[in-house]
Amino acid sequence: MKRFKADLHIHTVLSPCGSLEMSPVRIVDKALDQGLHMIGITDHNSTRQCAEVSRVAGKKGLVVVCGAEVTTKEEVHCLTFFENFEKLDAFQSYLDEHLPHIPNDPERFGHQVWVDENEEIIGQEERLLISAINQSIDEVEQKVRELKGLFIPAHIFRPSYSVYSQLGFMPFEIQPDAVGISARFDVEEQLKKHLELKQFTILRSSDAHFPEQIGLHYSLMAMEEASFSELRMALHQQGGRKVVELR
Repeated sequence: MKRFKADLHIHTVLSPCGSLEMSPVRIVDKALDQGLHMIGITDHNSTRQCAEVSRVAGKKGLVVVCGAEVTTKEEVHCLTFFENFEKLDAFQSYLDEHLPHIPNDPERFGHQVWVDENEEIIGQEERLLISAINQSIDEVEQKVRELKGLFIPAHIFRPSYSVYSQLGFMPFEIQPDAVGISARFDVEEQLKKHLELKQFTILRSSDAHFPEQIGLHYSLMAMEEASFSELRMALHQQGGRKVVELR
C-alpha cells in the first residue's frame, strides 16, 4: 500500500472569501510544491471552478476530487465530493435550486468569479455563495447519497459553522463518510470528550483561502492509488486503505 498526501478542503477564486490569487494554475502549482498527491476543491455552495482545476491538474499529475462546501440551513458547513462531472453537474443543479436569491455585494464580501488556466474570467455568480441553502443537513446528505458522493461535515469543532457549534451534537440520522477537524484541535482529546466520533474516520485539511495555506495541513492516506474510489475505501477503512496520519 502506498502513502498519499491529501488536502481535501481548498477554496478557489470563486469563493467570495477566497483570494483572487486562487486560480487553477496557482492552486495546482502550490499543491505540487507542497508534495500533495490529491486535493479537494470545495468552494462555498458552488462546483463551477472544479472542471478547470481538474483540467489543469490532469496535465501535471495531480488528482483532484471535485465538490463543494455546502452551508446547510442550520448553517453547518459540509464537504461534498462526486466521482464524475455528470454527478457533479447534477449536484450543481441542486445547489442552484436551493441557494437563496440574495445578491452578492463584491465590495463587502468579495468577487465570485471562475476563471480558466490563463486567469481569464469565464463566469460570475451573482447570488451570495456564503448564504445558507434552504436544505437541512440530513437533506443535503440524502442528495449526496443519491449521487453516490462523499459527505463530510467540516471543521466540526469550530466555534461557528460547524456541527457542534450549530447543533450541539452529531445528528444520529446522518452517517458521514468522515468528519473534518481543524489543526488547532487535538484529536485524542476530542475523542475522549465525544465518544460518538470513534466510529468515524477523521480528516485534517488546510481549508485554504490563500495559496500559501495550501498543504499546510493534510491527511496522509494508505491507498493503492490516488483516486476517488480508493479515497472512499480509505475513509471506510476497507481493504487495508485508511487514513494513517493527520498533519
